[in-house]
Formats: sequence, C-alpha cells, structure tokens
Amino acid sequence: MVNTVYTVAMWGIDGFEVSVECNVERGLPEISVIGLPDASVKEATDRIRSVATNNSLPFIKGRTTINLAPADKKKIGSYYDLAIFISLLKHSVIENVFTDDAVFIGELSLAGDLRAVSGALPMCLAARDAGKKRIFLPYQNVFEASVVKGMEIYGVKNITELISHLKGEELITPVTYNESLVETRNSPIIDFADIKGQEKAKRAMEIAAAGNHNVLLIGPPGSGKSMLSKALIGILPDMTYDEIIDATKVHSVTGNLSEKTPVINTRPFRSPHHTVSHIGIVGGGVNPQPGEVSLAHNGILFLDELTEFNKKTLEALRQPIEDGHITVARANYKLRYPSNFLLVCAMNPCPCGYFGSTQKECNCTQSSVKRYIDKISGPLLDRIDIQIEVPAVNFDEMNSSTVLENSEKVRQRVNRARKFSIKRLEKLGIKKDDVHRYKKENCAFSNEAEEVLKTAFEKLSLSARGYDRIVRVARTIADLENSDTVEKRHIFEAVQLRSLDRKYFNIL
Repeated sequence: MVNTVYTVAMWGIDGFEVSVECNVERGLPEISVIGLPDASVKEATDRIRSVATNNSLPFIKGRTTINLAPADKKKIGSYYDLAIFISLLKHSVIENVFTDDAVFIGELSLAGDLRAVSGALPMCLAARDAGKKRIFLPYQNVFEASVVKGMEIYGVKNITELISHLKGEELITPVTYNESLVETRNSPIIDFADIKGQEKAKRAMEIAAAGNHNVLLIGPPGSGKSMLSKALIGILPDMTYDEIIDATKVHSVTGNLSEKTPVINTRPFRSPHHTVSHIGIVGGGVNPQPGEVSLAHNGILFLDELTEFNKKTLEALRQPIEDGHITVARANYKLRYPSNFLLVCAMNPCPCGYFGSTQKECNCTQSSVKRYIDKISGPLLDRIDIQIEVPAVNFDEMNSSTVLENSEKVRQRVNRARKFSIKRLEKLGIKKDDVHRYKKENCAFSNEAEEVLKTAFEKLSLSARGYDRIVRVARTIADLENSDTVEKRHIFEAVQLRSLDRKYFNIL
C-alpha cells in the first residue's frame, strides 16, 4: 500500500512541491530512500528511528521504500525529516487522517523536537502556488511564514504535538497572514541632518534614491563618503509588499532571519569587505547560496575602497547591474538569483588619497595615479549613473550651527517623486521595467533640452549607454519637480552628475 505526503524542496531561492511516497511490503524490516537524496536526506531514517523509539511510536513493519518525487531533481537538506516520518505514520498511527491539502517541513531532533529550517518563506510560497491550504513547520519559522497570504500556518514544537493535532485530540492554533510584519520600517543608519556640508553630494543622493541610480563617490579620506552612503538607506522609498517578500526570500534561504527579525521590511544595506571572494559577491558554491549582489536585492550594495576589490569581482557586477538578476552556471547546476540593487561605490582619487585636493598636496606620481584609476574599467564606470566628487569639509561647515534637513523630509520627497513617476507611466501605458521603450515614450523633452542633450552627446563623446543614463537621471530630476517634461536645467544637472570621469579617469 502506498501513502503520499507532501513537502517542498528548494532550488535556488524558489521551492517546488515534492511528493513523499511511502510503500510498505512484506519482508524484513528495512527502509530505503530513493529519488536523488543527498547524504543528509538519507540520514533522516536514523533520526526517525530514534524519534519513534523515544516517543513510543511504531517505526516500520516490513520492507519500506520512500520515494521523493520528482525523482530527477536532487534533494538536499534535513527538512524532509517530518514529511518522511508522517508518511510512515500514515501506515499505523494516523491511517485515516486527511493530509492531501497539507505540506510538512522540518528537521527532527532525536527526541522528536522540530528544529528551525532555512527557506521557510519560499517553501510556504511554493506550497501555496501548488494549491495547498495548510503548512506544518517548526515553531521558530512560523512568523516568517505568516507574511504569505492565503495559507494556514501551523507552528509545531514536537512530533507528539503534531500527532495530537492530526488526530483531532489537541488542536494547534493556526497563524494566518500578519499584516504588521510587512509594514516598512525606516531606521536610517546615519541621518542626513548629521552630515555637515556636502550639499551637492546630498542632492545627488536624493536623485539616486528617487530613480534608483548607481553612484560613485570620489574624494579624499575623511570627506564623508561612507557617511553619505550609509545615510542613503534612510531616504530610499518605502518598500512594497512584493519587495519585502522578494528580499525576505533571499535572506531566508541563507539562514539570515531570526525570531526577532523574521521579515526584511527595511531595505538591505550590504557592505562587503574588499577581500570578499568572487563567489561571495555573485553567489554559487558546492551547495549554492546567493551572494552579496542578491542579499542587497531591493536595497544598497556599498563597495568602500572600490579600487581595492579584485578586478574579476568588479567585472562580475556588470551583468546584475544591467539585468537586475544574476545567472550562476556551474557544471552541475544553473541558478538565477535576483539582484536589483542600488550600487554605491566610494574611492580615493589616488593611492595617497589627495589627487586634485586643494587642502593637501598629492605626493603620487602620474603613473601611480593612472595605475590606481585604471583598476576601474570603462564598461563598469559606464554603468554608474551618478559620479560625483566629495571634497573635504572646511572648518566653517563643520562648526556651523545651522539646523540641517533630516532624512525623513528627504524621504518624503523621494516617495512623492516615485509616486509621480508611476502615475505618469500609467498614463502612457508603459511599465517601469520596460527598458526598451523607456527613452522615447517616457521622456518628453523641451526643444531647449533636446539641444543641450545633443551638445553633451557630441562634446563628451558619450556611448549609447552613457547617453541613456543621462536621460534617465534627467527624467528622475524632472520627477522630483513633478514635471511631465524634461527641461534644459534637468539635462544640465544630469550631465554635471556624470562628468567627473573627465577629471579623474582621463588624467593623462
């Protein structure tokens, strides 16, 4: 007789339904697990044997085969324990219990307690998409899963509690959609009001936040590049429900969530050290995991001391910057991870840090400055929309008692600009992600703006991508002013925010 119980397997950051088929035949008591299980799945039988013994439950009556279907996809992890054990118990303790609409997920301890698993949220989403109504998973994961609409979520502490519930003896109270968990939390690391001076850089950060534009900050040590980058997170627009779910999925599969932070409802800020490996940035590995570009999804990826990063690592950023996702292909797998992040880079202009400074003399040779700057390739630089200089702050600015604008006021303007942009696009029948139709149909230029753009294209020898980036930045500046038309002043400002490569990257 064959009994079927359902669970969910992970592949990348997405899940797919797995049928746990249990067949018991006459013969010597033995159990085998088939369906491309890895070592941790095969070890489930030993854990289950101990659970059965310690809880006075029957184990197997004869020759037992467990098949994990679909059998052509590899099964990795220990969270199949619960589903396998329930499939065995359906031959004895819970024979007549209906479980066709349910999914079981969880690792069992030898005593029968359920341990937290990584990837609970994408598993719950996969179960819902497969038409299931109930999900049983470890109690520690219940709040993370409760952001999924349309599911009854049961947090289980141990196997005894679950059996009592399935038999109708002592029911577990289900948890349903928790709206409070998907409310955006805005907690700036550094407030804009705490940053003295740097008004031009603050303006650039506001434009970057409104249009999700990548930023490069160049300046001497101590000029405030890192502070500006950390303050940027506090002015980004509120996260939508879909953005919260997408960001949480990535952090869920990497095990970065906890009971205190079950949901990523604040935009991520990732700042990897320059010694980070290539795999650490893009993802992959023997047991594939998302990298920093995916952990920064819907947030900020901050690369401090940009020129110190490995060149291969930096070049790997080109595809995710352009496409909003990254494809990791290895000999035995191919995965696609989301990577729609705002890239913020900070660097010194030379090895000593004072090339072009008016306050301290640079002691670097021209050749050493060129070698230092050449670590940043043209194609990568071309993908950075805003390139600004962050000069040293003078004494009067540092000592000023003027009350500065705080992050909350800036964020309100950014939110208004985003809403204006969405409404404007809706009127035109254009999706914001439709890159190919973006320029012509989305950007209405005044005659003066067209002339300025043409002059900039010719004099600055812009590439097609550079031209497109200036148009996008100008469109964002117009959105901040709630203007349907891109005017001459918007083009001027956009060009100024992208002209630093003439000073630093063509120095010789």
